[in-house]
Amino acid sequence: MTLPPETLNGIESRLQAVDSELARLYPGDRPGQPIHTAYVSGADASVDTPREWGSAALELAEKQRELLVALAGEDVVARVFETLRERPIQDLRFDFEDGYGTRGDEIEDAAALNAGAVLKALPAEVRSRGIRTKGLTTLEWARAIRTLEKVLEGAGGVPEGFVFTVPKIRHLEQADLTVRVCEAIEAAHGLPAGSLRFELQIESPQAIIAADGSSPVSQLIQRSAGRCTGLHYGTYDYSAALGIAPKFQSLEHPVADHAKAVMQAAAATTGVWVCDGSTQVLPIGTDEEVRAAVSRHFRLVTRSLERGYYQGWDMGAGHLVTRWLATFAFFREGLGVAAPRIGRYLDRQGGAVMDEPATAQALATVVLRGLECGAFDPADVTAIAPKATVDVLHQLRERKIPAL
Repeated sequence: MTLPPETLNGIESRLQAVDSELARLYPGDRPGQPIHTAYVSGADASVDTPREWGSAALELAEKQRELLVALAGEDVVARVFETLRERPIQDLRFDFEDGYGTRGDEIEDAAALNAGAVLKALPAEVRSRGIRTKGLTTLEWARAIRTLEKVLEGAGGVPEGFVFTVPKIRHLEQADLTVRVCEAIEAAHGLPAGSLRFELQIESPQAIIAADGSSPVSQLIQRSAGRCTGLHYGTYDYSAALGIAPKFQSLEHPVADHAKAVMQAAAATTGVWVCDGSTQVLPIGTDEEVRAAVSRHFRLVTRSLERGYYQGWDMGAGHLVTRWLATFAFFREGLGVAAPRIGRYLDRQGGAVMDEPATAQALATVVLRGLECGAFDPADVTAIAPKATVDVLHQLRERKIPAL
């Protein structure tokens, strides 16, 4: 017995439509995510910021080298020192919202023009760069748009790797309006269509659960017309909105875990990156306070990485030390687990764990993230799994059968 052809054809047609829709909505993960976003007030925008932060971070690392070695080992610490000297900041955002405040239009115009010129002149080691505007709210929307235009004017166009962050997202209409603003600015200033990209800062409970009980985050992504590159968690605004006492507001509070898990599920395989929030505790003060802050940030970054949040905010140069330290330590440890399994998978060998293509994809993705951030080199991978070249790892990530 078989089903009639018209029934089979109908099923096939509907499944093809489903596959096409899923491919459109979920095109896959996007490589190249930076490990952090460094936030600097728009009033302090300078082309020297990466060098100055790197120098300050090196000074702290030297003073706390013994502690750093205890946390992650000498090999990791040596790699961190090299990174802080050569490329301390991967992603830089000049802040015109909370970190800038209200200073009057003339002053902010001048700061925005300067920030634009700086963004264009930043060294290539800063792979992505941009600004955080004020929010698209009744009181601030005009200033937000004006600042964005002034930054682009100062840069003479859209700088390489440019993105702007939109804070205070609470409603789906704000995503629609952000797209409209991008289109209008591109048309008015003769910029290439689609050249403006943005991140949405999730710092309000209404972005996680709407009044009708739905979760708007996924719709925010889909209504961004392919321009949304990231979801950034706002630690303190979100916690405060839920009535969490200041003493207990942190990246590891249960409300933070819930919000980020929703963001993570909404962004999965859309190509939109999820970025963890910040900690307000900086490594300054007495030696005991500095050591406590260093250990705390190392633990928080490691915790985020373990939960699949590969990017987070850094609010000061001191955070760079433990950001790179925890990130390198995490991926180097991950290499020791992933590379042997990839090697067995490529050799079709058995073992205590039998991996499937989806698992091989996940293993390859972890190794490639480690390579991309500089935690180790390709030779470190092939020393464990000789067939796991960078090209083969990319094929595994794309769930292709490697050409060995």
